[in-house]
This record gives sequence, structure tokens and C-alpha cells, in this order.
Amino acid sequence: MMVSTLRDLLNAVSSLRRAIDDDAAARLEGWKDMVGEGGLPEGAVNLANYLALRERDVTPLQPALARFGLSSLGRSESRVLPTLDAVLATLSALVGEEARVARPDAETFDAGLERLERSAEVLFGPRNDPRRSRIMVTLEPDIALDHDELERMLAAGTDCVRINCAHDAPQTWRAMARAVREAARARGRTCRVLMDLAGPKIRTVDPHTPGDRPRLQSGDELLLTFGRSADRTRFPFQAGCSFPEILHQLDKGAPVALDDGAAMGRVVSLRKEGVVVAIEKTGPRGKKLKGDKGINFPGTPIELAPLTPEDLDALDVVCEIADMVGYSFVQRASDVALLQGEIGKRRAHAEPLGIIAKIETQLAFRNLPEIAVQAASANPFGIMIARGDLAVEVGFERTSEVQEEMLWLAEAAHVPVVWATQVLESLVKKGMGTRGEYTDAAMGARAECVMLNKGPFIADGVAALGDVLRRAERHATKKTPQLRALEAWRAASPEV
Repeated sequence: MMVSTLRDLLNAVSSLRRAIDDDAAARLEGWKDMVGEGGLPEGAVNLANYLALRERDVTPLQPALARFGLSSLGRSESRVLPTLDAVLATLSALVGEEARVARPDAETFDAGLERLERSAEVLFGPRNDPRRSRIMVTLEPDIALDHDELERMLAAGTDCVRINCAHDAPQTWRAMARAVREAARARGRTCRVLMDLAGPKIRTVDPHTPGDRPRLQSGDELLLTFGRSADRTRFPFQAGCSFPEILHQLDKGAPVALDDGAAMGRVVSLRKEGVVVAIEKTGPRGKKLKGDKGINFPGTPIELAPLTPEDLDALDVVCEIADMVGYSFVQRASDVALLQGEIGKRRAHAEPLGIIAKIETQLAFRNLPEIAVQAASANPFGIMIARGDLAVEVGFERTSEVQEEMLWLAEAAHVPVVWATQVLESLVKKGMGTRGEYTDAAMGARAECVMLNKGPFIADGVAALGDVLRRAERHATKKTPQLRALEAWRAASPEV
């Protein structure tokens, strides 16, 4: 793509605009068949345009636009066609010809971001603070049922809470939700409740190790059994799998990760007793083989029902008391349709329940556009960047790249994002944060909501996170720098 003159640039952008129209139209036609009578959500059209744009390499256009003082296309996530049309109208004027497209007015140009903000308010409730990003706290019974601690947490800036249905029981969930709402109402505000379905937790079961060596090391072999232990002389390291049927879906060479990637290996053989995993990487001291630790199969598209019988039981309570449901292990649009059907059975005449899709596998990431279109066609919808499992699935070195793309895709779809997993973890659990955690927390300002996990210093964590988010938001909105005066630099400059 040669761009040497204004007219070359005008023709290149005009050609790009036509190609995006054609590609997006084809994609939208397929999505219409997928959602049926529900119709496409408003953000789907912009998402289709964004995917059509990003499937092309437009890097030669970026410096050419900048040389003429025009906006690049790098901040067009929420408004693809308005951005292109604004550039085309300006280029047409610069070359002295009649505009090939109408220049979008301010309302049209800003509509995408405003739609995203409305979606965030529907899901997470009105802002309780001038900051843009809400703060979500994972609630535990000890805090929820302690009036003073709950007051401290809300006073520090908590906007919404998460109840993990993998723990406790329905009567406890009801008590927690009731306590939060009563405390928030006493403060003259709201506090939305997300209830997180556990999903099919793939974990180690009944581990066996040599009596003198409980830790896996690089070079060891681990037998993941179908349920019954095998010859321990041949396989001194063994563990069952909570969903043994998954093991039949693995091929020789498939990667396997244990306990959030603390031990990594590959399938080297398939046996009648189970699959043999050669351990390739652990920490210097090895990794102790324990029960109830997560197992991931990066790169293998696992076929597993996303709603367990326990999830369906929990969903009865969720549909009764929650504002949002967290969907674990969602991987396809059909998984979303399954949950929507189950919600419909329980809330046929009620307001639609918000859905937060937890994106934690490579397959879910790849299917994110279709997941978003299916969910947002009938429900208030957001995504959670579940960086724990996701990092294991895509590889730690790719995590920052993948979470960045997820932020872009969600903004293009006008879908709110929850930035989750170990945000200010050391501060919340130990009372003292780390430099890296504060930098990571500032990245959360690009999302509509940031989630903290539970810990004894949760109120301190909420206050610190609120401060970090307010500072970060003054510098940038999404990817767009605000260019405010450099107050921190000026304050740090020595007097001369």
C-alpha cells in the first residue's frame, strides 16, 4: 500500500471503507441466523466492522495519517465507521473535492462510548464515585455478616460484590446478599450482586506419590487415571481427574498444566489406566502433588457440559436473588444459549438477568465475538478477563497480548469488562502491596470494573484501588490519552 500524497491517502482510506462494509455485511448475516428472533445487539454492527478492520494490516496508513495531522485509526474501537468517515471527509476537503461520505456529527461519533457506559450502568449500577471504573469485591461470609467490616468496605468505595457459589450454601448466599443490600440502602445507594457459578472444575483427585518424594520434578512421569489407581511401581506419581471423560479427548503431545501452571508437561502415552504426562517444567524445588488442584489442557478444545447439576441447583437461587450471574467455562455461543434457556425457565416474566462470561480458555477467547453477540442479544452482558486460567491456557508470555485484544474486542462490541485475578492480592491478603501489583491495578482503569479477591485487608484494598483508578483515569480514557497537565512531574521537580 503506497501512500505518498493526500490523494493516495484518500483513495486508500476510501478503499478500506468499502472493504469493511462488504466483510462486515457477510459476518452480520451469519450472526442474524445465530440469534434468531432476539435480533442483533446494537454493538454487533460495530464489532463486525472492527473485526473487518483488524483482519487487515493498515500499519502503512497510520504514519501517513499522522504526517498530515489527522487522527490515526488506532482509537476507533467503539466507533469504526464514524472514525473512517471523519477521516474521509477531512481528506476530501484537503484535496479540494466533494466529500465522499458525510462527516459524522458529535452525537454519532460519541454514540459507541455512551452505549458502553449505559451498558456498564445497567450491569454494575450507577456510579458511587466520580471514577469511571467500578470496584467489585469477592465477598466472604465473615465480612458480609459483620456489620462494621461491611460498612468499612462500602465506605472505602465498593460498588458491587461477587458471591462464589463454589463455596458455602444457599442460606448463606441469601444472608450475604441481604446484608450487602441493607447496608448499601442505609448509605442511600445501591450495591449490585454477582453470583458466580462454579462450573466444571477440572481438578486432581486422590493423588499418590512415592513415600520419600512428594514433589514432582522435571523428568518425572505422572499418570492421570480414569478413576482407579494403577501399578504404583510403574507409576509412583498418580492422580485422578474430577472429570475423567476429558482424558479420552487428549492426544499424544497435548500440553498439560497443573495447579495454575506450577507444573507443566505433555501427554506421552495413552493407556487403559489413563494418560501418562511427562513433566517438563516445575519450580526449582519441584511441585508437591496435591488433591483439588486445577488441571488445564492448553490448546485442546475440551468438550464438557458448561453447566453441572450443582450449577443448575445454584441457578435456582441466583435467579431469585442476584443481579448478575458469572458463567464459568463458557466457550461457545451455544453455551450462552444453554444458560439463557435455563434462566428463562426460572425467570420467565422477570427482568433479564445480567450475564458475565468468564473468558478463561483459548477456545472462549477465539469465540468471544459470537459469545458477545449471543449473550447481548437478550441479556445485559459483560465479560470477565479471568487471567488465572487464561494465563495457563495461552501461556504467561502471551497473557498481556491476549488481555489487550480482549479489551479492544469488548469495547468494539460496547460490552463492559471486569478486570480480574490477583489485583492488589498482596495488599488484600497481607496488608502490603507490591510495585508490580499497583502497576497492574492501574491497567484496570481501561476496564469498566475491577475485581478484588477476598482477604482480611479488603477495605484497605478497595481504598487503595480507588485511588489508583482515579489517578489513572485522569491520564487516559481507554486507549486515548487525556494530556492533562503533568502534575506528578511538576511536584517531583526540584526547585532551582
